[in-house]
Amino acid sequence: MRKYVEFEPKVLFFREKLIAYMQQFKYSLTLETHGDQFYTPEHFVNSSYQLIVGYDSVREFGNYSKDFFNMVNGINDWVLGGFSYDFKNNIEYLTSCNNDGVQMPEVFFFQPRFVLLKQNSLWKVGYNSEYNTLKDALELISDIELFEIKKQLGDKAIPIKHRTGREHYLNTVQSLKDHIHRGDIYEINYCVEFYSDNVNIDPVSLYFDLIQKSPVPFAAFMKNDDKYLMSASPERYLKKLGGAVMSQPIKGTAGRGNDEDEDRRVAKFLCSNAKERSENIMITDLVRNDLSKIAKQGSVIVEELCGIYNFRQVHQMISTISAKIDEGKEWFDIILSSFPMGSMTGAPKMKAMQLIENYEDMKRGFYSGTVGYLTPEKDFDFNVIIRSVLYNSKLKYLSFMVGSAITSMSDPEYEYDECLLKARAIMEVFEELNAKR
Repeated sequence: MRKYVEFEPKVLFFREKLIAYMQQFKYSLTLETHGDQFYTPEHFVNSSYQLIVGYDSVREFGNYSKDFFNMVNGINDWVLGGFSYDFKNNIEYLTSCNNDGVQMPEVFFFQPRFVLLKQNSLWKVGYNSEYNTLKDALELISDIELFEIKKQLGDKAIPIKHRTGREHYLNTVQSLKDHIHRGDIYEINYCVEFYSDNVNIDPVSLYFDLIQKSPVPFAAFMKNDDKYLMSASPERYLKKLGGAVMSQPIKGTAGRGNDEDEDRRVAKFLCSNAKERSENIMITDLVRNDLSKIAKQGSVIVEELCGIYNFRQVHQMISTISAKIDEGKEWFDIILSSFPMGSMTGAPKMKAMQLIENYEDMKRGFYSGTVGYLTPEKDFDFNVIIRSVLYNSKLKYLSFMVGSAITSMSDPEYEYDECLLKARAIMEVFEELNAKR
């Protein structure tokens, strides 16, 4: 049984201390919402919590089996974790045989020993009374407040390499457009990898730097033994609250202007750009179809179509689709009806996923998968893992991926530039780290 105690942090930088402190445990996950002067998450995010941190494990679910969802469903407690993109292979007749440098599991969830929650200005710590006491929870808070963060720069620079060269990228986009012209697909999300091997990094410091560079509403930092996820994701996959579910796919990207006038012009251009709108509308329609599988008849609604939202690095086009959940549908029915998310695959989804496997040069792993939380009531909120760094400390392999939607109107050069734009914030973090060495 989970019991809670409210508290007020007595030190500055309690959030940072908390995230750094939990790295001594084998499993942990931080989920948090950030905003800044450019962007107010409440405009569309409607987050139930500003911060959720779970760490130390009572029980793990590291492998998928027929009983996986029933086992998770049988736990009336917080469960944190996520699905890699390649979880699709358990849902459809698909395989993934490309190179996988990070080697994250396809599925990983855990029931945490402690959960720390922040709602507005209220902090709570939840402890599992089967294993811990109120005294343990209070001592935990004290330990976090006394914890000293030690930032490690590493002993050498981190060179970032391109898995897919520019010419190969341009040729691949043209090949994918040929598939579109033949009628195989209407749209496909094509991704490329940036990587570095034989490198030592401090995952906590990198995560802090990444979020400072790009404040986002669906940030996540996960530790799974020697594997790490540092995510500055702006995108929600699915949120369930009571009998309602919401999805907010992103399709359509433009860089920020150099001044206010230019910035307004860029945002206005994105709003009216036929190619970007067609991307978003096609994926919105795909999400509507996915949610209709678990929704009450006639309840699927597009609450906002092609809304423009401003982040520190980019403008994004976001649509919001909601539905009322049909009787008898469980949380996992919602996941299974819509995974992988349409914004990271294409339409039709099955054919797009087959072509992704054929044309991409790497295995996506947790990139374009999802992490999030399940409450004891089986409400949930999951992000889309984009704008994220993955790292295997044992193999010393670091990876981040970016992609864009390819349609019949795509210009290969423009798509390549869009990928570089999406990678820019992460590249700048590494450039700044290298400059400090």
